[in-house]
Amino acid sequence: MGYGPSDIRNVGLVAHGSAGKTSLAEAILFNGGSITRLGRVDDGNTVMDFDPDEIKRKISINAAVAFIDYRGKRINIVDMPGYADFVGEVLAPIRVCDSIISVVCAVSGVEVNTEKTWEYATELGLPRMVFINKLDRERADFYRVYEMVKDYLSRNAVPITIPIGAEQSFTGVVDLLKEKAYIYERDRSGKFREDKIPADMEKRVAEIREMLIEKIVETDEELMERYLEGSEISPEEITRAMRKAVLSGEVVPVLAGSASENIGIRQLMDYIVDLLPSPSDRPPVKGSHPDTGEEILRSPSPSDPFSAWVFKVALDPYVGKLVYMRVWSGEVAADSNVLNSTKKEEERLSNLSYPMGKSLIKADKAIAGDIVVIAKPKVSGFGDTLCAKDAPIVFPSVKFPEPVYFLAIEPKTKGDEDRLSNALQRLMEADPTFKSYKNVETGDTVIAGMGDIHLDVAIDRMKTRYNVDLNVRMPKIPYRETIKGRSKAEGKYVKQSGGRGQYGWVWIEYEPLPRGSGFQFEDRIVGGVVPKQYIPAVEKGLREAMQKGVLAGYPTVDFKAILYDGKYHEVDSSEMAFKIAASLSFKKGIAEANPVLLEPIMEVEVTVPEDYLGDVMGDLNSKRGRILGIESKGRLQVVKALVPMAEMARYAITLRSITSGRGSFRMSLSHYEEVPPEIAKRIIEEAQREQEEERK
Repeated sequence: MGYGPSDIRNVGLVAHGSAGKTSLAEAILFNGGSITRLGRVDDGNTVMDFDPDEIKRKISINAAVAFIDYRGKRINIVDMPGYADFVGEVLAPIRVCDSIISVVCAVSGVEVNTEKTWEYATELGLPRMVFINKLDRERADFYRVYEMVKDYLSRNAVPITIPIGAEQSFTGVVDLLKEKAYIYERDRSGKFREDKIPADMEKRVAEIREMLIEKIVETDEELMERYLEGSEISPEEITRAMRKAVLSGEVVPVLAGSASENIGIRQLMDYIVDLLPSPSDRPPVKGSHPDTGEEILRSPSPSDPFSAWVFKVALDPYVGKLVYMRVWSGEVAADSNVLNSTKKEEERLSNLSYPMGKSLIKADKAIAGDIVVIAKPKVSGFGDTLCAKDAPIVFPSVKFPEPVYFLAIEPKTKGDEDRLSNALQRLMEADPTFKSYKNVETGDTVIAGMGDIHLDVAIDRMKTRYNVDLNVRMPKIPYRETIKGRSKAEGKYVKQSGGRGQYGWVWIEYEPLPRGSGFQFEDRIVGGVVPKQYIPAVEKGLREAMQKGVLAGYPTVDFKAILYDGKYHEVDSSEMAFKIAASLSFKKGIAEANPVLLEPIMEVEVTVPEDYLGDVMGDLNSKRGRILGIESKGRLQVVKALVPMAEMARYAITLRSITSGRGSFRMSLSHYEEVPPEIAKRIIEEAQREQEEERK
């Protein structure tokens, strides 16, 4: 099929988990002739949910892309996950869509992730459509859910198809613009017949249609005048005005159907073609020159220089690394050499293909508006810009939320360390919201993500794909130790028993410093009682010793050590002797200077709907948190608090439970504070037990 940018529709399917996005994608692909059999999520045989983890869990984890050629148009469907843990697979793919269809369950209504994905689309200025799904289910109610759509998503929402029947008797839809009824066969074939509007629906259809027509003509002055004068307005004029209103966001069409029963899908497909934008209808994309930073615009035109943006990386066990990109401008032939302007290296567009779920269909070229895949790229990865060598441009990447859930991992088998390192590298390459790092203070290898399901999936993948079995636990808290009092302590290391001995003898004074000061060393030696060449060794001995404090083995901070006296031996003194003497003084002196345990305090910002404010504040107080203040942000409240890190380990799960998934939070390290004595006692006893076990 030869097509241009105006013949493409890049449509994102977004929703809360289990609203039926993947089933809708399957029905569109089946009705569009891209597949010959209608799969089911429960059977694990859909085109979009092909990852073994998705099949096992029966949820979408990755964004997936497939297409149909329908009525002379290429419709690319981008199916995105509905669970907040996989937000990374929404924030980048939604950027390459020209419109979205928000899928809403006719039973559950508008849920938290429906609202969040709607907000993302609003920020990007994307035209939207709503599909009220699962109208065949028990307790399904189109009109109740439509009111929720107006309340929670958009006052501009208007139905253009409404259901015939409900629950078990849901048999088809009425198209309000065409004033026709479509009665479907209940065999999932998608076959239907055109019919008259059922007599018992005529009154309701007339009322809703009048509301719809009024909403459309309000957006066009000329049509408004003719409408008020009672003149006839043709269906073509109405559709044209509605398309314009949908593109501007003044109208949000709402359609009815059931994806699993394949009812109402053909009408949805027609309205995707008739009402939703092509790349040519969208504004030019902003980028900048990689060297000068000057702003550059790229239009979705084949005559503009080639440019594309990588929105997804997948690691296929058979093909290897796959890079998904949206072509923003120009056109490019397969196997061309282009510039990766992000990395300033050349890239070959090898094995250029159109994605069809996990299958790849060979492409000879890609034009503005296309979504294509290249296999085994040399340098390209997530967020990179590819462009013509003689017209460099860089497109901005996506800002992802910081991880909120952390686990410590270690391979069950010592020999698996290299395999683990490789697995972590691969997972981070494919998922920008998954992080891994070594905590130098605790020695933990930490993995971080958006929630417990996110990290469960990552751990499963390490086991099944990379053959690494793991021990998993909550990360150790990086406690620290300090002193509140002053002390003086001798450190004496003398060994003289024939031949060359060891001789180092120091007196050091210890005093506390303000929180956050770290460690200071002062040399107050007079008269050369400790020769200058050994003084750095004293400091080094202290710095090494302070890594394992006297209370529970945590680093000691915020103190000053003053070397004020000592002795040496002409022959037996050495740097090593003075280093050991300093460490002996440290252990004794710190123990006598009222040592205390410090814990990290996090600055936490929790965003919740007002209904949950009291519960969230009560929970933070129970976690030894201090509420700093509350700010309003539209319909949401933002609670700012200081909470000990030890109390925040499972907060991502707790907050989801308290707020039914409607809350979100972020946190960063604020400062260290003294641990309350009763809690410190427990931590110290635990650390001492662990040290005992290690010694055994």
